[in-house]
Amino acid sequence: MLVGHIKEIVRHPVKSFRGESVQKTNVMQYGVYGDRSHAFLDETRPGKFLTITQHQKMVQYQARFVGEESMVAYPTVEITSPEGKVITWGDEDLLRAMENESKRKVSFIEYSPTHVPLGAIEAEPIQLVTDASLNELQTIWGKDHLDHLRFRPNFVISLTDKIPFIEQTWFGKRMKIGRDVEIELRRPCERCMIITVNPDDAKRDPTLQKAVQKNCDNHFGVYASVTRTGEIGVGDEVFLLD
Repeated sequence: MLVGHIKEIVRHPVKSFRGESVQKTNVMQYGVYGDRSHAFLDETRPGKFLTITQHQKMVQYQARFVGEESMVAYPTVEITSPEGKVITWGDEDLLRAMENESKRKVSFIEYSPTHVPLGAIEAEPIQLVTDASLNELQTIWGKDHLDHLRFRPNFVISLTDKIPFIEQTWFGKRMKIGRDVEIELRRPCERCMIITVNPDDAKRDPTLQKAVQKNCDNHFGVYASVTRTGEIGVGDEVFLLD
């Protein structure tokens, strides 16, 4: 059954940095190519990553891949700081900025183009949201603009039938995207304080999470695993299989 099409694809080359919208990409077993493939280890919490939860300003750093996708090595990761400075992943200035701003000792970590572990990625490989649910939540919240980047999704789906929160009925079903890609819809995405952080200025507004807690049982969006890899693009049709 056709349920919509891909409106936007977002990947986050650096965990907790602002992601990039892409017209097409490969979907790997771990999710969108290169998603959360680069991260900062928080040396004050062994085995943990530095994220927006500890350092809100991370959301203002824009990361993107510059070059073609390769399974041998990632393209250059270009990062634009909130002040507009352009640097590349691995630059010591970037490391010092993270340490000075967060007041924590951190280090770089980078994963393979063919494997990014759970934890770096999130709780499941793919997260998706729908346009109808975003519009409804904006109405519930009562603010002028709800930036979908607050939710850090990989896919924004434009629904054929604009039924808010219909995706919450899809758990256990499979979805086909474009010619090749298939995913299995696993469970709702339980939300944390990260959605309260404005991607533009890093300021917090706790009223958004309160609205999600009150009206959506603190769930928004859907987690999915990858059952068939391949290439996808903006505009691809999205089918619910069973």
